[in-house]
Amino acid sequence: MKLCYCDETGTGEEPFAVLLGVIVDASRMHVTKSDWAAFLADLSVKIGHEFKELHTRNFYSGAGIWKGLTGTQRAEAIDLFIDWFAERKHRVVFSAVDKVTYGKLRADGKVPAEVDSVWRAMGFHVALAIQKHFQCECKNKGNTIFVFDEEVKEETRFHEIVLNPPPWSESYYNKPKKKPPLDQLVDAPYFADSKNVGMLQVADFLAYFVRRHIEIVEGAVPEKYAGEGAKVGNWFAKIRARTIPYQNMYPRRGRCETADFFWSLAPEAIKNA
Repeated sequence: MKLCYCDETGTGEEPFAVLLGVIVDASRMHVTKSDWAAFLADLSVKIGHEFKELHTRNFYSGAGIWKGLTGTQRAEAIDLFIDWFAERKHRVVFSAVDKVTYGKLRADGKVPAEVDSVWRAMGFHVALAIQKHFQCECKNKGNTIFVFDEEVKEETRFHEIVLNPPPWSESYYNKPKKKPPLDQLVDAPYFADSKNVGMLQVADFLAYFVRRHIEIVEGAVPEKYAGEGAKVGNWFAKIRARTIPYQNMYPRRGRCETADFFWSLAPEAIKNA
């Protein structure tokens, strides 16, 4: 049995949005949870303030309780955690959306009603990518449970699309005729408060640097300091190395109409990753 913990970043005024899932084998999840808790405990000692949830945006910018840490100290902590994660056997899956492109397609009536929000488009894309990946795994021991960060406005509609996926989505993973749709997903996805679920914070942590990489490469948001692009690019490369096979998320060739829709939403920085 696998669990996929998903969190999103960039659904506000940012030009790009990313939803990233950390795929963890249930039998090894306790080690990752323990290491994440230890990582947070170490940061608590360094700032002299105990906290239960790491908001990556504030941590990276040194805002709020993080003012006591220098940029170098924060960068070292990011290096430490991403290097640790890269050495694990966990996988990553993500979906990225250029919101200007999404808005244009929606205005032209080219966005299916089932994914009529940026969040839902990313969430469903990730679900389809997981389905495509694991249905072909020869030693797949069990299916996948999705756990998302709380998203009150989206939960009901997202449950509907996952439990009753539209026929247009079946071409994405070449659904076998005798199998039900999305058979790699266990029941409806769960939604939880990230304050109480450390693995959702891990997903948020990694998602932030995927989005920041996109912003810099696309020239949408300038570097905050000299050399930021190279540093963030290095972090992204380590995250990218842990993704499921890229053709399950963004196939460069042989795309069906559904895969082409998600491809068209993706920033060029992701298409060329």
